[in-house]
Amino acid sequence: MTVFRAKSLLFSIVTLSCFLYGAAESRAYEERNYISAAYEAAIAANGGKSLVSTGGGWFPYPDWSDREGWASLLGNDVARIVAEGEKYLDYEWKVIPATAYIEYERSGERKIMENPLEANRKALNTLIMAELAEGKGRFIDQLANGLWMSCQMTSWVLSAHNPRQSSGRALPDPREHIIDLVSAQYGATVAVAWHFFRDGFDKLDPSINYCIEDAVRTRILDPYFDESVRKANWWMADGWQPGQIINNWNPWCNSNVLLCFLLMETDQTRLDEAVAMSVKSVDRFMNFVKSDGACEEGPSYWGHAAGKMFDYLSVLYDATDGKVSLFGNPQVRSMGEYISRSYIGNSYVVNFADATAKMTPDIYLTYRFGKKADSREMMDFALYLLYSDGSFRLPAVPLGNDTYRSLETARILAGMTEEAEALRLRAESCPAEELLPELRKSVPAGSWYPETEFCYLRDGYGNFLAAKGGFNNESHNHNDVGTFIFYSDDSPLFVDAGVGTYTKKTFSDERYTIWSMQSSWHSLPLINGVPQSYGGRYRSSDVSCNLAKGEFSLDISGAYPAEAACKAWKRSYRLGKGRLTIRDSFTLADRRAADVENFLVLGDVYLPGEEYEIDGKRSRVRSGQVVIIGERAAAELSFSKSLTPSVDTMVLDDPRLASVWGEVLHRISFASSVDAPVSASYTFTVTVL
Repeated sequence: MTVFRAKSLLFSIVTLSCFLYGAAESRAYEERNYISAAYEAAIAANGGKSLVSTGGGWFPYPDWSDREGWASLLGNDVARIVAEGEKYLDYEWKVIPATAYIEYERSGERKIMENPLEANRKALNTLIMAELAEGKGRFIDQLANGLWMSCQMTSWVLSAHNPRQSSGRALPDPREHIIDLVSAQYGATVAVAWHFFRDGFDKLDPSINYCIEDAVRTRILDPYFDESVRKANWWMADGWQPGQIINNWNPWCNSNVLLCFLLMETDQTRLDEAVAMSVKSVDRFMNFVKSDGACEEGPSYWGHAAGKMFDYLSVLYDATDGKVSLFGNPQVRSMGEYISRSYIGNSYVVNFADATAKMTPDIYLTYRFGKKADSREMMDFALYLLYSDGSFRLPAVPLGNDTYRSLETARILAGMTEEAEALRLRAESCPAEELLPELRKSVPAGSWYPETEFCYLRDGYGNFLAAKGGFNNESHNHNDVGTFIFYSDDSPLFVDAGVGTYTKKTFSDERYTIWSMQSSWHSLPLINGVPQSYGGRYRSSDVSCNLAKGEFSLDISGAYPAEAACKAWKRSYRLGKGRLTIRDSFTLADRRAADVENFLVLGDVYLPGEEYEIDGKRSRVRSGQVVIIGERAAAELSFSKSLTPSVDTMVLDDPRLASVWGEVLHRISFASSVDAPVSASYTFTVTVL
């Protein structure tokens, strides 16, 4: 048994980076322009007059002084929020030294700069919510301290994103301001604090408000218009050209920038121009992503891609008094329901590309999205996620670093609490094994995303299959055309490793030297000894899905380079009655090396002739079989007898991977002979034990 070790990585990133922007080959982009059409129609219906106004009067929350309003919104959560705020009354605001930024250049370490910034952002949000909950001015001094300190910073941009400055350095250049994920969201938090508490800050000293206004204008409002930094602000997708990726950065930044303008811009002409620019920019994101609703970046990115698009649409809806609404749009709803359908169970999700396999989706975002998009499926899924330790916990306003989402949760808190309370009462007499499936009954047994080429299947026997086609330059891409995952009773057996701790290497031209990015560490073949290649031209063809029959098939030969000498490689999956059949039928131009069929699994692996034990019963693996025993599931994998099995072990000393999978993953490899036929088939059958 060969042992490979994943090198321990000392640093990770908090935000989601754009992978090799500008390097992608031409791909589908459909000029749907849904937001622009709705926005322009609303303006026309309004007699050509502006739909938004300066002054922040549109902001759909009570004033700071409206105690009844906040008591109604926050209900029983007031005491908890205030108690959390009290923990920050003596908080020491963290100063980030120059060397913390420069460390990114020296070693690639970014947490040294990010951690204190994130701590300050969470402190600000918690203090904002605590003061709104209590309303006595007790938190104003500490808020003023935090905002004053924040506005003295040269920039709110992360060290890893600052190299997009003209200087190319990680330390912020005060002569040039760009916008990234964190600076936009930091600006939104500052703008919200100013909106609610500027009268309180004025009583302390008007300079606090002057400083806030100048900081937001300098870091957010002016750079949004500044064409000289448009290249650094690539996420706006202004002048988009085929080959450029538009990912979660676009709605993430735009939603927060729009909030800053709508709360703080005093010039009506500039405000109208900013709103129009943002409408066109987010339209480009919606044009770029597939209309089938799948998030090719995976569930762990859904909250920052589809989720931030939803936040953007929510801000636009409220600011225009409901005149611009996209919540009935089928693509918007499909983008929302992707998250409920990608959830397998037991905190596991479908995790193609850089997505993690184990996570809890944002419960309150899911509920909000479902409520606005009229998706009972999403709302029930959010309630399902509230279940833990034998009962349904009551909703609570999240106090992370996203102030807008904290406020939006407050708006749906009462209704969601009422539903959770009803479920909690039912749970006292109804077993969880009956009640929980009821909350998932609207999720279809099969889901097919024809443009993204994701296929999800359940067989009614507790088994779940997800397989994909696509191409090898998707956002956060792995070379994985044709791969699959297979779970039994919400327990993983055949898996996709996902991605380890992010480093500079992860988003560089060395990306595919990382083992988890390579097709040979996915459940895919080496054809003629050759793995898949990176690039938009390496893609699937002849893709079909039959949900009724539980079938998915595609030709993956196009994902391999010329040296694989592969004319066709038809892979098919069929799931039914507790059994998964995988068949590879192929034709090669000539035989150059052995084929190797790889399967990545979680659990102990037993080869033919070896003994294994299940539930105290010992057995011996039969010829033509391999047995996989996971934590809560086991399966027998039969294979074509022309193949020879072996097992490799990948030791996971990367903390991000180990936190999901434990200490090791195993790769089962089935090798053909070096003189195997150039046209034949390999068949594998997975039977759950």
